[in-house]
Amino acid sequence: MEMETSSSSYLNEHIKDQSLKWLDLKNEIKKVIVGQDYAVERVLIGLLCNGHILLEGVPGLAKTTLVKTIAKVIGLSFQRIQFTPDLLPADLVGTLVYNPKNQDFQVKKGPVFANMILADEINRAPAKVQSALLEAMQEHQVTIGDTTYKLDEPFFVLATQNPIDQEGTYRLPEAQVDRFMFKLVVTYPKMQEELEIITKSFSPQVVYTVLDKEVIATSQKLVSEIYIDSKVTDYILHIVFATRNPKDYKLSEIAPFIEYGASPRATLALTAASKAHAFLRKRHFVMPDDVKAVAYDILRHRILLTYEAEAENVSTDLIIQKILHTIPAP
Repeated sequence: MEMETSSSSYLNEHIKDQSLKWLDLKNEIKKVIVGQDYAVERVLIGLLCNGHILLEGVPGLAKTTLVKTIAKVIGLSFQRIQFTPDLLPADLVGTLVYNPKNQDFQVKKGPVFANMILADEINRAPAKVQSALLEAMQEHQVTIGDTTYKLDEPFFVLATQNPIDQEGTYRLPEAQVDRFMFKLVVTYPKMQEELEIITKSFSPQVVYTVLDKEVIATSQKLVSEIYIDSKVTDYILHIVFATRNPKDYKLSEIAPFIEYGASPRATLALTAASKAHAFLRKRHFVMPDDVKAVAYDILRHRILLTYEAEAENVSTDLIIQKILHTIPAP
């Protein structure tokens, strides 16, 4: 029993020490990014869980600047890929180039060979490109010719999409959307924040690298070791199962609006993200509030709505809110 207490105390101290480094990271990001604290924290949770993130918001909300700044302060290799309708899989993963001097083919690796990828306007690329990115996201590897190449770790995809302009866009396949740990809705800044943006635009800030790959790997390991009680695990399971069988949880009123509920990937993501949320708050255990805090971003793109929901203007956020209010927290 003493050994268990000692081990728990050591983990707690280690988590407090490591989470302070991530707080320094947030402060460094704030030099450039005004407001958007919510989005910044979710990106950090994604990094801690090795999960990919889909950012949705109208143009001009600094989505690209946010990703570039985070890549710089973490010291990761970064590539921005502008997705367009004429993009080919080879433009993403690379291709074989014939060398007439040696009379053989040489591999020319594509921009996907970086630690952090910004897939700008991801819904503008055709299905073949989406499937190439899908392999990279899920397997952390790509195939060029007959050879499979492992991607550098950590490998992290942040994709942006514009919810307004649908001309010349392709709908993201459900299988690919499910690969994103979070779907963040980036909103307009408040008036005071926009005033600060104006001020900062005339005096650009220099940001410095405050984390490295080693710290990220250590923190990811610590997050995986954070304690989660069986009651909290049951709570997560009930939330996910309520999206599939709402009638079993006295949620009959939302049943007509749900075509398909969240997949088991949502259960895993909720568990991992809850641990990372606790880590950033210097805790070595998960609370139900951690689960509630990340539930919207994890579930909103995994619940498929019926036509009836669209007709009655019922959103996935509204459904998640109803589930969280109905299922009792432990």
